[in-house]
Amino acid sequence: MSCQITPMSHRDVRSVVRIFNYYVEHSFAAYPESPVAEEPFQELRKAAHLALVAKHAGDVVGFAIMRPFHHASTFQRTAEVSYFIDPEHTGQHLGSIFLEKLIENARTLHIDWLLASVSSRNEGSLAFHRKHGFEECGHFRDIGRKNGQDFGIVWFQKRI
Repeated sequence: MSCQITPMSHRDVRSVVRIFNYYVEHSFAAYPESPVAEEPFQELRKAAHLALVAKHAGDVVGFAIMRPFHHASTFQRTAEVSYFIDPEHTGQHLGSIFLEKLIENARTLHIDWLLASVSSRNEGSLAFHRKHGFEECGHFRDIGRKNGQDFGIVWFQKRI
């Protein structure tokens, strides 16, 4: 499958929210328990170091965001990354392509560290981050509850 990776525009946000809300409703990959609206994603897109979408045949099939980890200037060399792929397009290396693009951009911004927050119940994302050289650096056990089930947060970091 051939995809075009472009910066996320305000016009892409509706599709981004559709993909994110799929994971809200069907998994532990997205933390909210109820679907989210477009407005928070518009704000996140504006505040991000980089927000990307993957398009196939003109349709958004995935997105990635790299945002500041913390507002304090002492953390300016650290960013947090997230990526979500339409379930019909997983397993086609889009996550790896997104990560490569985020790393390229991070280097131009003098970012040395990437962090990722992953649900303990998201085996695919846990394996993805380990495969791509992220190291587990923290684990908050059973701090979340979604759909009556406890889940933890596993933090990963990668020096780039």
